[in-house]
Amino acid sequence: MTIDLRGRHFLKEVDFSADELTALLDLAAKLKRSGRNRRQHLVGCNIALIFEKTSTRTRVGFEVAIHDQGGHVTVLDPSGSQIGHKESPADTARVLSRIFDGIEYRGSAQAKVEALAEFADVPVFNGLTDEWHPTQMLADFLTMREHAVDPAQPLRYAYVGDARSNMGNSMLVMGAMMGADVRIVAPADLWPGEDVQALAR
Repeated sequence: MTIDLRGRHFLKEVDFSADELTALLDLAAKLKRSGRNRRQHLVGCNIALIFEKTSTRTRVGFEVAIHDQGGHVTVLDPSGSQIGHKESPADTARVLSRIFDGIEYRGSAQAKVEALAEFADVPVFNGLTDEWHPTQMLADFLTMREHAVDPAQPLRYAYVGDARSNMGNSMLVMGAMMGADVRIVAPADLWPGEDVQALAR
């Protein structure tokens, strides 16, 4: 299935439909299988990576993926960015949109990545907020699909521990969207919030 997602923000799982998420996962699997022989889709593109919260895996993952696709990255970490201090998310979005073809944000409040998206003229991707972690869900679902005993059957998985987090929220909602059998193994006071449960339902 070919789906055109050009120009679209990815701020939380529900920004895309189940068909669109499946198409992204199918594309990721195809790119992974093609290895170094893959066609490059980001030649001539520049992507800004904003890291208010530092990360090894997320930063390396985005950087290598963009380079493998022929693009270039500029990393803005807390010491190299004034976002939220001297510059508002709106100002940052407007300036970066004039220079870059896409913006990734990893930080605290979901409201910040939502504000970036509202004022950006280029796609904005959520690399992690306190509420959601959609790019991690793509990686996790790709891995689960690769290792599923029967790929034709819906995925079944459990989240064990404190699920009142971005990972608990994203695991529950993405699973619901993709038709997975999701179990939260925790006392009720450690489940995702009622709003997230309602969204999953």
